Amino acid sequence: MRFFNTEGPIRSEKHYCIPALERLDMDEVLRLVRDERYFVLHAPRQTGKTTVLIALQGLLNGQGYHCLYASVEEAGAGLEDVERTVRAVLDNLAYEAQDALDDSFLAEVWRTILAESGPDRALGIALQRWARASPKPLVVLIDEIDALQGGSLLSVLRQLRAGYRKRPAAFPQSVVLCGMREVRDYRMDSTGSPFNIVAKSLRLGDFSREETLALLGQHTAGTGQAFTPEARETVWEQTLGQPWLVNALAQEACFESAAGRDRSRAVTGGDIADA
Repeated sequence: MRFFNTEGPIRSEKHYCIPALERLDMDEVLRLVRDERYFVLHAPRQTGKTTVLIALQGLLNGQGYHCLYASVEEAGAGLEDVERTVRAVLDNLAYEAQDALDDSFLAEVWRTILAESGPDRALGIALQRWARASPKPLVVLIDEIDALQGGSLLSVLRQLRAGYRKRPAAFPQSVVLCGMREVRDYRMDSTGSPFNIVAKSLRLGDFSREETLALLGQHTAGTGQAFTPEARETVWEQTLGQPWLVNALAQEACFESAAGRDRSRAVTGGDIADA
């Protein structure tokens, strides 16, 4: 069990969270989408990127966009095999579109497009046809982009770049790439960045002090187990709100420790230090 839900939905056990989109400058995000920009969101692993993107998908779909979230992490298994990678990317986009949006367009066309156009054009053509078929402006949120490698990553980024000038009528109005680092830093040959159309790079913020303490308060409200003032301050001082660290300390102190599982006693500063 995770103490805080920072990286995805937990359906079977109690978890504690803050509204995901509070950690983004939403005025900036909505402006970039409205202005038909492509941009990057980056943050370390297990800091809530997926939760934020799924929440953003819901928000944009409620504001008149046709917005799809999809992870391409599994496509990274293709390594330098461009066809295998692009096939996996298209398959996952199609699956998520059916599952989240009840949209079967990609599922019906991508295999034919790949067979006819080859892997270095298929993704771009599929997105072009999908954008033309969509009655609403298309927005695509691509998670775990840095799971792709070498020539495979280069091909995907170049196909997205090639379609940029066709937006919004014949290509996604906005594309958000999410990973652990800034995509402009990906340099695979002497040409420099293969994705130089990025308008902005946004970093997913850490929890504020108030949000960190609020998360601890949710545990107290849910279980009756308090944190002493020293424990609360120690969590903040030792993490400065870095989500994975907050999660790990609280998980260890409240669930992994035998003493911490005793809800009749407060979690102390010593418990946090031990964790």
